[in-house]
Amino acid sequence: MINQKTQFKDQIKSAIGAHGLWKTRINTAIETGTSEWDPGTVQSPHNCDFGKWLDTFPVADRVGQYKKVADLHADFHKEAAGVLKMALSGDKAGAKKGVGMGGKYEKLTTSLTKAMMEWRDQEG
Repeated sequence: MINQKTQFKDQIKSAIGAHGLWKTRINTAIETGTSEWDPGTVQSPHNCDFGKWLDTFPVADRVGQYKKVADLHADFHKEAAGVLKMALSGDKAGAKKGVGMGGKYEKLTTSLTKAMMEWRDQEG
């Protein structure tokens, strides 16, 4: 039987991997000008599996590291959607800059991953 701590760690691990895929998806959109993903859908942090899982937490538990992760997660989705929108509108240079080293997207990805790992370690 899988315990709650294992399920929690699995959710975090899965979320780190899933959100890491977005750079590849955006780079593909930059190169092709197309994507199966719509920026309006991507923008909401409640549409991905991790966001849906976060939404299951009782309001009373939405403090501390949860809040930090949830806020960074929302910011990540907003930024990913913005860069994807640039890619789909033909602004390759802007989109490349958006996902490039030192850009806001990279900083948010790094911050979100770090916060998720810290949360995982606190709970485990």
